[in-house]
Amino acid sequence: MAIPALQKTIKAVVYESEGYYVTECTGISVVTQGSTIEETLRNLQEAVALYLEDEDPAEFGLVPNPSIVVTMEMEPAHTVELPTL
Repeated sequence: MAIPALQKTIKAVVYESEGYYVTECTGISVVTQGSTIEETLRNLQEAVALYLEDEDPAEFGLVPNPSIVVTMEMEPAHTVELPTL
């Protein structure tokens, strides 16, 4: 049986909620927030580092010192109404 390859990245999603930016990692149990996107990303880096501190990243399917890939969910600035046919 083949051993699955370790992941080089941790995936996270940023979205706006109740006046804050919230970030959730999809592969590990890390959730954080901030007032600005910059603060949220700094908090994310710190939270991931603390989560993995004194742990073997391979136990989470990760290489040592993985990168964080962030996707951002946004609402459109405006909506376009299409004419009815």
